[in-house]
Amino acid sequence: MTKDFYTALKERRSHYGINKDVQVTDEKIKEIVEFAVKYTPSAFNSQTARLVVLTGESHDKLWDITTESLRKVVGDGDFEGTQQKMDSFKAGYGTVLFFEDEAIIQSLQEQFSLYADNFPIWSDQASGMHQLVVWAALEAEGLGASLQHYNPLIDDEVKKQWEIPSNWKLVAQMPFGNPTAPVGEKEFKPVEGRVKFY
Repeated sequence: MTKDFYTALKERRSHYGINKDVQVTDEKIKEIVEFAVKYTPSAFNSQTARLVVLTGESHDKLWDITTESLRKVVGDGDFEGTQQKMDSFKAGYGTVLFFEDEAIIQSLQEQFSLYADNFPIWSDQASGMHQLVVWAALEAEGLGASLQHYNPLIDDEVKKQWEIPSNWKLVAQMPFGNPTAPVGEKEFKPVEGRVKFY
């Protein structure tokens, strides 16, 4: 990693200006994602996270699918802003798709019925941790990313296109690439009102 942990978290931001001109190898991106999947915690060590990395034509295809799915909903009348947003994601190098394996969640609900209502919540929490780990690790390597949620609109087409198991639930999409535009300043509420220390 080119940045320490604190710096990577501090500088992790939503980058909407990205392109395909990355200096990070596919092997390094694969290492980041596999590291996140292996070491990010999950309730009951359930390991429900399933990640798919799309690059090249597959990455472009994802945003074509998303564009056409949105066009069916929004219509052609006022699609310019949506098209620009889709083009900005497609301009990136790749996308990480975050899924959760619902078969494992359902199995845990059956095994531990006392906590049945909590397993979907814990699954969401684990997915959020995976997203942060990947995002911060990409940032540490000098890549820009953002987090998108076009599910469930694109779920069926995505599963069909990349032969994703039916029990994998799409949670989020993270387009990434070489940052091409500065990000705005982030405002912070006072930490004193958000943390208690005894």
